Parts: sequence; structure tokens; C-alpha cells
Amino acid sequence: MSQIPLHWSRRALLGLLAATALSTAQAQQWPDRPVRFIVPFAAGSGTDIVARLVGQKLSEAIKQPVIVENRVGASGAIAAAAVARATPDGYTVFIATQTTQASNAGMFKKLPYEPIKDFEPVTMLGTIPLILVVHPAVPARTVAELQAHMRANPGKLSIGYGTGGAQVTAELFKTQSKSDVLLVPYKSNPLALQAVIAGEIQMMVIDPGPSLPLIEAGRVRALAVTTAKRTPIAPQLPTMIEAGMAGYELSAWYAALLPAGTPAAVRDRLNAELVKVMALPEVRQQLGSAGIDAMSSTPAQLARFLETELERWSTHIRNAGMIPE
Repeated sequence: MSQIPLHWSRRALLGLLAATALSTAQAQQWPDRPVRFIVPFAAGSGTDIVARLVGQKLSEAIKQPVIVENRVGASGAIAAAAVARATPDGYTVFIATQTTQASNAGMFKKLPYEPIKDFEPVTMLGTIPLILVVHPAVPARTVAELQAHMRANPGKLSIGYGTGGAQVTAELFKTQSKSDVLLVPYKSNPLALQAVIAGEIQMMVIDPGPSLPLIEAGRVRALAVTTAKRTPIAPQLPTMIEAGMAGYELSAWYAALLPAGTPAAVRDRLNAELVKVMALPEVRQQLGSAGIDAMSSTPAQLARFLETELERWSTHIRNAGMIPE
């Protein structure tokens, strides 16, 4: 049996016991009111799809409403900052992505939140490939043909983006293509995708959720995926690496985070509930149909993953020659 250090005062010991008792009591009471899922991107985005499905199933499990709030703006920074400042009691959950927790740190000189220390990791929710799509009028059916078309028309083609992560994919594509292509920002990826459909811009890199139905309908054309290996949802598409873009390996992901300082017992209770939700066959099937590989993790596994992703995306940002704003 471990012993209490002799130098601890009776007051410190009582404080520790009280804190432990409070944490346990909070976990036993949680949840006794609605839980909020804060989504940093617009309705219809991949993040929103995950939040609404997972939120519905979590609500059924915990017998409390799960309210999904879309707080759009500043490449997800508005939502992230709101969660970082929220009361750490387990009732405000951030549906985070590689944009909010990884790429933003290298794209902005100053963020209103700290991607690592301001949050308590709970669990991974899923990973997803990204797809390079073009307007059907673009005379290219391969990445090589697209690059040739871009070089033959300097300054005449545009690539859009609606998140910080999407901007990194666009900047990296421009840099590696060695072409003069215009980058056009939008408030969300779905808006950028609508611009591709309308022919306002010619291309973008986007997640499968909103793009797969449009690809199948012929309203946009898919050229490649950004993952290291081909994806089961579109096995005919080559990877960007296969298409000749060495080192172009990026993927999107979703995770559940809490504000830093949330009691460990509450975090662990939420983790347990979400792990069960992510294992449900209907959740895996519905997310899979949107190209999302449902998954879960321990808080410690997610913490290590977040550190690795922060470094990965920072490296890509440097390689793309991007200057923090």
C-alpha cells in the first residue's frame, strides 16, 4: 500500500481528499442536464455530420439532450476559444479537427486559445481522406493533366478553401505544382464546394461527406485522395503520392475534447459513453457511407496523437511556404 508523504500537511491532505470526493460526485451526477456539442464549422460539413450522428446516439445513451451548436468563423478559432473558456464541468464538448488543433497553430501568429494545454482529450471519433475535386469543365482527368493545364493558364485558375486545414492542402498543392493559381477563401468548405459546382472556382480539396454525392452525380470530378493509401470508399482514385506529388499526405480527423480542468472522473465517464457510441454498427455504417472511418481511443492515446498532428501540420505549413497571419 502506498503511503502519504510525511511532509504533507493535514490541510493539504484534506484538500486532496475533498477534491477527489468532488470529482467522484461530479462523475456520479453527470449528466443531469443537456450537453452541448460545439462544432467549429458549418452545417453540412464533415464535422457537423459527425457531431449530429454521435450527439443523437449519445443523447439516447445518457438520457439527456445533446445540443449541437455551429459556431463558424476564423477557421474554427471562434468555437475553439469559446470551449477553452467554458466551465470545465463536462457539459461543453468540442468536436475538434485537424484545423482547430493542428494547422491553425502554424497559420496564425496569435490564436485566442492554446491547441494543447487549453483542452482535455476525451476520444478520437474518426478519420477521413480528403479528395481533390475539379469542375467538370476543367480538361483534366488526372493530377498530372491538371498541373499541365494550370501551367498553361497562369493566373487564370482558382482553388478554394473554407477551413485552415483546407487552406494548407491548397497551399501545398500550389507549391508542389509550381503553378500560378489563385487561392480563394470561403467561410466554410461547403460554400467553397458550391463555388466549384457553379464554376466560380475550378478546384478544391474537401472531405467525402459533402462531396461524394456530387462526384457520383457528375457535378464535380474527383482526381485523387490525400491519404498515404487508397481509400475503400473510392478505390479507383490514386493517392496524391501515386499521382506524382511526393510527400503529399494529409488526412482529416475528428475528436472530442473538453475544457482543460474538467475532472478526470467526468472525462472518463464521457469517454466510456462515446467509446460505446463509436462501436455501434449503425454509427460505423452511417459514418462509413460519408467516407469517415469511425474510431475511438483512450484520452492518453488522443493526447499523444494531438502532439504528433500538431508537428505534422506545422511541417507541411513550413514546406508550403505559408506565412502566419
